[in-house]
Amino acid sequence: MPKKSKPVFSWTVHGDGRTVSPNTAVAPDERLHWPQTIGIGVQHVMAMFGATVLVPALTGFPVTTTLLFSGLGTIIFLLVTGNRIPSYLGSSFAFIAPVSAAMGPGRDNFGAALGGVFVTGFVLFLVGVIVNRTGTGWIHALMPPAVMGTIVALIGLNLAGSTVPKMKEYTLTTFSTMAAVVICSVLFRGMLGRLSILLGIVIGYLVALPQGEIDFTPVKEAAWVGLPAFHTPTFDLHVILLFLPVLFVLIAENVGHVRTVGVMTGKSYDHLNGKTLMGDGIATMLAGSAGGSGTTTYAENIGVMASSRVYSTAAYWIAGFVAIVLSFMPKFGAVIATIPPGVLGGAGIVLYGMIGIMGARIWVQNQVDFGNPINLMTAGAGLIIAIALNGGDNVLMIAGLTLDGIALGTIATLLIYHVMRGIALWRKTVPTHVDEPQGAQPGKLG
Repeated sequence: MPKKSKPVFSWTVHGDGRTVSPNTAVAPDERLHWPQTIGIGVQHVMAMFGATVLVPALTGFPVTTTLLFSGLGTIIFLLVTGNRIPSYLGSSFAFIAPVSAAMGPGRDNFGAALGGVFVTGFVLFLVGVIVNRTGTGWIHALMPPAVMGTIVALIGLNLAGSTVPKMKEYTLTTFSTMAAVVICSVLFRGMLGRLSILLGIVIGYLVALPQGEIDFTPVKEAAWVGLPAFHTPTFDLHVILLFLPVLFVLIAENVGHVRTVGVMTGKSYDHLNGKTLMGDGIATMLAGSAGGSGTTTYAENIGVMASSRVYSTAAYWIAGFVAIVLSFMPKFGAVIATIPPGVLGGAGIVLYGMIGIMGARIWVQNQVDFGNPINLMTAGAGLIIAIALNGGDNVLMIAGLTLDGIALGTIATLLIYHVMRGIALWRKTVPTHVDEPQGAQPGKLG
């Protein structure tokens, strides 16, 4: 008789249900007793919190709405993957640049940004459907490490210019926040170390307070309980093109997440890459349909699993429900909205720098040969375009379409690599072998 599949809401109790013995781990289909599982779930909420609320704080999206769709997205992800991939879906940092561009003058601002988020999620879902049938080989061929590293790096470097006004106007707060994030990341061990962004924001907040940079009026006026703010998307082709580079980053993060979970648990989950992409795609579409930020799998929560050795998906169900509960507290969202510009600028300096260097990390991990002119010129041209066209009036009009540095840099990176490689194959002028990519570390952009 065929083996019956395990019910979605069924976990085997690990050991005595209270402790994790040495050299063992709680598998995704296992759990500890519920009090311990709830405790781990709350840890996951704390781990994702700083990064997830930072994205709406930087982009102007409503915080409580983002939390709602983060929690719902996590639950959807667990359902789509058959409760087999432990992951929290938090706000993706890769969306910051296109959202900021979409919310500029002359566009439908928030609605257009949501349209870009929705379309990105839809395309990601379609990619997941294809991967579910064909595997990821074609993704590695389209985006070898030289290309993927460049796309990730240019997103971070393109954002650098947005920190300049905050450095000039709120110098003390900006650099105090930056210093706090940096120091906390190495000063503390375990959970506190992984909360360095959140701790840095709190310290920066305290520095800004005596300088009169915080207005508490919205907090006083906000209700304790209420619905999140919802908004419908609009669709503008010019804006949608700004979002498409994010797709490549989300693919790398999700595939890398699956690989990392497999390494930690000693079991391959590569056959679930398609389901993973589909789950994140649906979650991002849902967020874009009503006012939330786009989502991605989170490395911060990978850290919680690595330290606790608890990979149970039950803990992520708890985390998702806690995020949903927080989303119905308007006063909580109003407190987040009071984070002053200098604090956001300081956190942004570290965050955008980390995104840029994560691209370089992909190069290093995969031993990209920059002695090869194909890799060298691909990365060089893509990065310079993204840095030069870094927002504001620094955009190009091509065939009636507005392209910013990230969109044009991504297009240039893909075209330069594949055109040069095609010519080199034809003329046999330079080596064209590409090492098998090892996968970007998941969630590093959020």
